[in-house]
Amino acid sequence: MLWSLIKIIFFIGVVGALAWGAGFLLEADGGLQIRALGYELNPGPLESVLLLVLLVFALWVLLKVVSLLIAVWKFINGDETALSRYFDRNRERKGFEALSEGLMALASGEGRVAMTKAEKADKYLNKPELTNLLIAQAAELAGDTKKAEETYRKLVENEQTRFVGVRGIMKQKLAAGDKETALQLAEKAFSLKPKHEETGDILLRLQAEKEDWSGARKTLSAKLRNGQLPRDVHKRRDAVLALSEAKDILAEESPIEKREAAIEANRLSPDLIPAAVMAAKGYIEQGKPRYAARLLKKAWDARPHPDLAATFAAIVPDETPAARIKRFTTLTKIKPNHPETKMLLAELNIANEDFPAARRALGDLVEKDPDARSVTLMAAIERGEGASDTVVKGWLARAIAVPRGPQWICDNCQHIHAEWKPICENCSSFDTLEWKRPPVSEVAMPAGVQMLPLIVGVPEDNAGADGVPPVAQDVMIEDAEIIESDATPDPEVAKQA
Repeated sequence: MLWSLIKIIFFIGVVGALAWGAGFLLEADGGLQIRALGYELNPGPLESVLLLVLLVFALWVLLKVVSLLIAVWKFINGDETALSRYFDRNRERKGFEALSEGLMALASGEGRVAMTKAEKADKYLNKPELTNLLIAQAAELAGDTKKAEETYRKLVENEQTRFVGVRGIMKQKLAAGDKETALQLAEKAFSLKPKHEETGDILLRLQAEKEDWSGARKTLSAKLRNGQLPRDVHKRRDAVLALSEAKDILAEESPIEKREAAIEANRLSPDLIPAAVMAAKGYIEQGKPRYAARLLKKAWDARPHPDLAATFAAIVPDETPAARIKRFTTLTKIKPNHPETKMLLAELNIANEDFPAARRALGDLVEKDPDARSVTLMAAIERGEGASDTVVKGWLARAIAVPRGPQWICDNCQHIHAEWKPICENCSSFDTLEWKRPPVSEVAMPAGVQMLPLIVGVPEDNAGADGVPPVAQDVMIEDAEIIESDATPDPEVAKQA
């Protein structure tokens, strides 16, 4: 309110001053006298002031016209001017509008529309690092791989966008199945930007698939230095790579290097079962059974596994079943309540033909946590104690229905593997295999019945033709017969089992 009053007073003051000035000029005497080309003008004081104002305005207009003519000339000549900047701003506005519409179309999954808008943006904007990237991604979405690769190659030529171009071509080669070229591109991309986590993961996976274990270990160390991996994860994966490297050395029949690599893998991750098995075998070959036994007991404490027990048995391959039971006490007392320990003791006693002891060792495992292996062991115990064929077949029929027990399963795709591998053979994931029960029970039974002591070595006087006691052979034969005929046991017998 006060500000409005001040403005009104100021306006009245200005009008009053102009009116006073005009009146003063009208009452004043004299004026200007202008003579030019035979003409003479004698304007009064007021006319002189107005004429001076008009002259100043005409001079200002003339200067503006001259400036416009100079700007037009420079525009035609290609120099930067206000006029060129106006047209540039207009082109830039249209270019960014097209770029924005292209990004929206790309996000909406409209590949062709996105590519059209990207080409329009490329026409208006002089920013190939933006438009080429949009064109490449839009071409990929539209299925035009040739156009996408051509655009990515343009990005490679620019130092600022080289990584994006190399990465784009790498992904195209991966999609096309050209892993050899993809590996070379991944190495280039990783050298350009070693802190890019996705590129490091792809390079590590491709190196592992190619079985370039030393290169993969270098990549893994680089990921640790860049803070992309926790130290414990790095330690585990480095152990997996060291184990894989040891397996390759084993294939090349270099026993000293093999043992050293296997022992290193076990040192890096003692709970890695294949590493413990290979390191223990290395000690056995060296004639150091005590070192092998100590290593296997440490691994058994981390996670009991049949392969550990098989290697423990291989320390003294020609011992009697009774001596084996006594020696295995140092292993089985570590985790006495673990299902693997109970089944191992049952197998040892079956090999010794002490079936009551085998039943006691198995305990209530077949009631509380049954699987195909424990139920099959129960069938062998029943046969050894002289049970009827119908009772034995009832247990074998039940072995088909219960879960099949732990196996090497990929955490990523749940694919089941017959043996441990560093790379999943189904989804190519690295270090995802874990020893656990499969999510479904419809999986094939392990070869035979996995009666460990019977397979790894039993004195010939207690074994049949296959090194397996006659009682266990009969059970295995009947197991195969039931599986082939898909026989259904008598309901009363199944109830009793």
